[in-house]
Amino acid sequence: MVRPVGAEQQLSVVYPPANHQTVADRIFLVGTAPPTGKVLVNGKPIERSRAGHFAPSFPLRVGENTFILQYQDRQVQLKVQRQDTTPVPPVGLAFGKDSLTPNVDIARMPGELVCFSAIAPPQSTVSVQLGKDNIRLFPQIQQVQLPANSALLTGRNQPTRQLTSGQYQGCTTLPELGNFVDGNNTITSGFTPSSGIQPQFQLILNSQTVTQPSPGKVTVLSPANLEVVEVTANEGVARTGASTDYSRLTPLPKGTRAAVTGKEGEWLRLDYGGWINSKETRTIPGAIPPRSLIRSVSARRVPGATEIVFPLQVPVPISIQQGDRTLTLTLYNTTAQTDTIRLDDDPTISRLDWQQVTPNRLEYIFNLKSQQQWGYKLRYEGTSLVLTLRHSPKIQNSKFKIQNSKFQVSDSRLPCTGAQQCAPTDSPLSGIKILLDPGHGGKETGALGPTGYPEKDINLLISKLVREQLEKRGAEVYLTREEDVDLSLPDRVDIIDKIEPAIAISLHYNALPDAGDAMKTQGLAAFWYHPQAHDLASFLHSYLVQKLNRPDYGLYWNNLALTRPASAPTILLELGFMINPHEFEWIVNPQAQQQLASAIAQGITQWFSNIEINS
Repeated sequence: MVRPVGAEQQLSVVYPPANHQTVADRIFLVGTAPPTGKVLVNGKPIERSRAGHFAPSFPLRVGENTFILQYQDRQVQLKVQRQDTTPVPPVGLAFGKDSLTPNVDIARMPGELVCFSAIAPPQSTVSVQLGKDNIRLFPQIQQVQLPANSALLTGRNQPTRQLTSGQYQGCTTLPELGNFVDGNNTITSGFTPSSGIQPQFQLILNSQTVTQPSPGKVTVLSPANLEVVEVTANEGVARTGASTDYSRLTPLPKGTRAAVTGKEGEWLRLDYGGWINSKETRTIPGAIPPRSLIRSVSARRVPGATEIVFPLQVPVPISIQQGDRTLTLTLYNTTAQTDTIRLDDDPTISRLDWQQVTPNRLEYIFNLKSQQQWGYKLRYEGTSLVLTLRHSPKIQNSKFKIQNSKFQVSDSRLPCTGAQQCAPTDSPLSGIKILLDPGHGGKETGALGPTGYPEKDINLLISKLVREQLEKRGAEVYLTREEDVDLSLPDRVDIIDKIEPAIAISLHYNALPDAGDAMKTQGLAAFWYHPQAHDLASFLHSYLVQKLNRPDYGLYWNNLALTRPASAPTILLELGFMINPHEFEWIVNPQAQQQLASAIAQGITQWFSNIEINS
């Protein structure tokens, strides 16, 4: 939010907000003042753009940092609190606050490794009593700290080693169920909180002892009595670990069933290895661990796509992996009894192969006719898995005229070269459905420029200009929003899945984490997630950088809500940095906006002309 000072609003700061807190070691101050004269920060002049905008960066010390900005007789005071993330050992005979782990109930299979940790005063003796076992925890003198994923965006993506004081860790292997005892009681039941044992932490310092229970219990699961759950969400979010910090796996279609082989708080580990939040599942009382045979496989043609049907006894976990001219579907907990597969001549698939990788893991490899893939969907119909592979879109008229030349070219695969400009004479994108997603909207302002101009407004403006240019080329264009309204990320994804465009592009402008350099960082970037979107992202990114002669911020694989849809090649473009004072002047220039929209539309047209289409 803009914080003007004085009635004339001669000096304003839009970032950081009042009483900002951060763990970063630097902060940038984004704002503006009239271009004449100097702006001082803590008495020293700062660099500004021609229009008077600024975004200098300053180091932060742990604790409170004060910045006084001054322009003529106007002042703004900012206070930024840098939080210390280094664990502080307690003083005296005590464990560090909230330092005992496990801090939630966990359940594991017999023979699995379970680790414990605590913060305690140096020179302590720390151990954990787990049933009849006593596990020693040892001091950790040095640890490697990985940077956050966002560090890649600031050029500081390096692990660091730091000396630690007061960190204690130790591990043990869980015994067989009948040998796991709590006092005189042998634990024989399975996945219930009452059957778990609460670890008891002990600290000895200077011949004094203190004992404290762990917040979470440990349960050993019975392999013969595992809980079975069913996915209730339309697309159950599967991850590599028990929190949203872990990477996503292929979403599990609604109805998928699997046995639970681990638990951590509200997270469940399913028998194929992925973790899912229990809120996206329901328990199936009395069910046995799901296993399925599969025999024949068949394909059927539907408008614009091919559906492959895999009859199963029970809906099993799956995963998808795209490659160049291949798509691999993995069925877990499945064994083949296959003798027959029917796959007639198909617009998309050249051949279907399969292999039993392990006794309970089966792979189907689709060899495709084109390297470019156009999207897929997965669903269960009863117990049968249905994989939908979309066909290539059909350009109804692909003629191009090359300006400044004496001839016309009717081959959509021939690119324009040099200074020649491709001008559509017969609607080169006729029949192509394109979706544009103007980022943010409503209460979600996105990044703010130095004047307080919100990203949500420029996203919508550019999206409408691009739509205009694409429609001139014959495309059928959809926008996820036409006005400044709230629109959630799931709603945007639902629109993509419903419309099923040939391509979908989310349009944004960029900002940086606190540790970045807002004054020096500029450029255009493209983000993709599924391999089917890589070529589009790479081509458009390079095309815009060269066509507009703009700085290059990079091409990224990124796990974003608007790159994850699999139903179409979907990318996200960051068209410049709102917080960079110099680039912001280009962003708000009407002539530059028209040039940008035209370049995006022409880049899309050129991409369609280059790829294998209408195979």
